[in-house]
Amino acid sequence: MTASNSQSAPVVIGQIGAVYGVKGWLKIQSYTGDPEDIFSYSPWTLQSAATRQQSEQAVTIAEWRRHNKGLIARIDGVNDRDQASRFTGMEISITADELPALAEDEFYWRDLIGMRVKNKQGYDMGVVEQMMPTPANDVLVVRANSNDAFGKSERLIPFIQSEYILDVDSDNQLIQVDWPADF
Repeated sequence: MTASNSQSAPVVIGQIGAVYGVKGWLKIQSYTGDPEDIFSYSPWTLQSAATRQQSEQAVTIAEWRRHNKGLIARIDGVNDRDQASRFTGMEISITADELPALAEDEFYWRDLIGMRVKNKQGYDMGVVEQMMPTPANDVLVVRANSNDAFGKSERLIPFIQSEYILDVDSDNQLIQVDWPADF
């Protein structure tokens, strides 16, 4: 699969939460499939979630552990609560080329967003605006074209390959689906 986004583009994989304790530990919210996988990436680039500006320093994790149902970590060189508080609320990112390679029939959500969706009858259903996780399966949220013949503003299409998702063509930024245009 050819990635649709630049391989050097930053990918947000988590966020730093509140300070934990007095020795410089921070709560970590992981967006990786297995939450602990966030610690397999190093270094982390931190950026403010509000301004999207990257920090001038990359950080490495000195130590981490599970705590209750979450994760906590200490950034290398951070040894007290005041130092740690500088990092609260920051997004954790890595470069896209650090992500593991996927099997041919697997896709990162970020690569599907922005792709055009057409059904097997050739009807242009719109563009993938976002992906939505559900307990049963992931769902494509497709923003319909402004001149949609059926008056739809969006469509929710289950991302079930070989059933509803017939083909994902990364080179042409096109997803072919078996989904009725009027649904």
